[in-house]
Amino acid sequence: MIRAYDEVYLDDAMKCLGEAMDYAANSCQMDMDRFLELLIGTGYAKQFAAGVPKYVSGMSGTELVMDVLTKSGTAIDYPQASIDYDYSPQYWCGWILAYYQWYTGRSFMEIQKHITMREIEKLYPTLHEASEKKFVDTVNRRIRKKNPPTRLQAQRKISGYSQRELAEKVGVNLRTLQQYEIRAKDINKAAGVTLLSLAKVLGCRVENLLEYDNSEIEEGE
Repeated sequence: MIRAYDEVYLDDAMKCLGEAMDYAANSCQMDMDRFLELLIGTGYAKQFAAGVPKYVSGMSGTELVMDVLTKSGTAIDYPQASIDYDYSPQYWCGWILAYYQWYTGRSFMEIQKHITMREIEKLYPTLHEASEKKFVDTVNRRIRKKNPPTRLQAQRKISGYSQRELAEKVGVNLRTLQQYEIRAKDINKAAGVTLLSLAKVLGCRVENLLEYDNSEIEEGE
């Protein structure tokens, strides 16, 4: 999968979000899910996921929290920053979340729909000493149980194409196709020409690729 930013910045990004979650939870006494909501709502999460240097490596996690809370209008007297961020479960939650977002390409908003920070924290005792890939596999299994494969993915596999082969035949960016398949992007909002090209190559109707029932399509017409 094509990543949004180079792996050279990943360590900084993981440390930044780890420190941010620790500072928000343990110093500012904020619920981690609430902080993640503010991170998303202020637009900082989108910039972070895109690998904008200012956010992934240009500021500390403490500075990120302060910026997010200031922009969101949250009134707070900022406590002194800690120096032992890397030892708390909350640090690990932010640290591993940054890795998961980078590795999967899912937006933070999409990730939040599938797993909460509270649920991530519950994984800390069993996974904090395991590899990052173990966390990715664990969360992806949870998502698969909750969400069946997308129609696009099902049609692609029926037709026998790899993601790269389909992307090349349709003329769509590989990363975009991957994001449609994991619902990181809404295929219902894809350009009409893209949907028509996909349907033509896969030998199906456009409706067979959309993420709602045919009955809902008919009601909306």
